[in-house]
Amino acid sequence: MARARVTLADIAARVGVSPKTVSNVVNDSGWVGAEVREKVLVAIEELGYRPNLAARQLRRGSSGVLALALPTLAEPYFAELASVFVDVAHDRNLTVLVSQTGGDRAREVEALDGVRLPAIDGLIMSPLGLEAVDVQERRRDISLVLVGEHGERVAGDGEHHVGIDNVAAAAAATAELIAQGCRRIATIGVQDEGPTETSRDRFDGYALALRQAGLPLDEALTGHVHEFNRAEGAVAVQRLVESGAEFDGLLCFNDSLALGALYALGVRGLSVPEQVRVMGFDDIADGRYSMPPFSTVAPGREALANRVLDIIAAPDATAPGHHEVPFSLVLR
Repeated sequence: MARARVTLADIAARVGVSPKTVSNVVNDSGWVGAEVREKVLVAIEELGYRPNLAARQLRRGSSGVLALALPTLAEPYFAELASVFVDVAHDRNLTVLVSQTGGDRAREVEALDGVRLPAIDGLIMSPLGLEAVDVQERRRDISLVLVGEHGERVAGDGEHHVGIDNVAAAAAATAELIAQGCRRIATIGVQDEGPTETSRDRFDGYALALRQAGLPLDEALTGHVHEFNRAEGAVAVQRLVESGAEFDGLLCFNDSLALGALYALGVRGLSVPEQVRVMGFDDIADGRYSMPPFSTVAPGREALANRVLDIIAAPDATAPGHHEVPFSLVLR
């Protein structure tokens, strides 16, 4: 037989106070003395009380639940981003439901329209297939914040987007390689098809830094990929080496590409950092324990999550558009 749900009245009876007093403690509202509050909290723990979320939603007009729609959880950056969102939301007494869209436009539209989702207070999405018209014509009127470079294009001036300045970040990463003595810096991550906003922004930053340093932009030092993963990084570096291109620095458009690049450099007998200095992007956990180590760009995941949740909490307090969060270089 299922155990009966513990109620506020049960807690009140245990402590010898009114259900209203227990409600004030549970909802952190009203005034309750420290001694009584402690007794109520002890009783809640002992009796195993759990709030009725459906009833709370009816009372408050909110669910305390957010949805986070990401292209994939197989890529470390997105998995770590989801983890940060869950933790930051928990500190605000919010729950995050994570959905994987595969970067498919139809699935992203379903998330926009709330298909297969319960009542939520807001949606955070990193889209790859979505178009601006999909956002404008969405059927569900809830707080929406977009992240990711494709998300910035889709958001335009009418929706909220939060993220770093990718051009500036890539320029800073390239400038650091130049400061360390690199003069022939190759890139890994140029994409010719699909959602290419991330690739374009980071390449633009790379080209900007070369130009500012008076270094030529050499097409022979461009590594093309289909996706940002380790296998593509390894193959791109292998092609560069086999082409005869000489390079002493490598800017990879994410850390997974950098890890694949390190593998290919090792197979070819090229030492890091003695012969080639490597810079990644995203500061994923795996990269922090790589041997040899490589530097990277930290995209400020916690700052991003906090900014997004601030917007969802008060969407009308800030004008729609791009909201920038800081990045930093992690040198190893």
